[in-house]
Amino acid sequence: MQPITLCAYDVDSEPVFDTRDDTERSALDVNDSELDCPSWEAEMLDGAIPSLHALADRLIAAGYVGMLVRSFAAGTGADEFNLVFWSWGKDRPNRVILIDDEGRLSRG
Repeated sequence: MQPITLCAYDVDSEPVFDTRDDTERSALDVNDSELDCPSWEAEMLDGAIPSLHALADRLIAAGYVGMLVRSFAAGTGADEFNLVFWSWGKDRPNRVILIDDEGRLSRG
């Protein structure tokens, strides 16, 4: 097992595309095969653009700063999600700030 560091973040970002919302998905024609893209790494190594990356490009063009998407990692369930951002910083609309009140994490 790899070493794990759990971190807390203060997030105030919008708009975030919610893949659980059928209305949002329908409006941008987002389908399950784009979200569950198990061959993304092989596609990238072959020089192709994986469907999930093409979806991210569409969402960025539509003004989204990130998306809430089900985790498709081995062993996860349908109710386990990841919040994915393609850009973030200290200011809105894409503010994501690491909480490290006790200064335990490296600054380098």
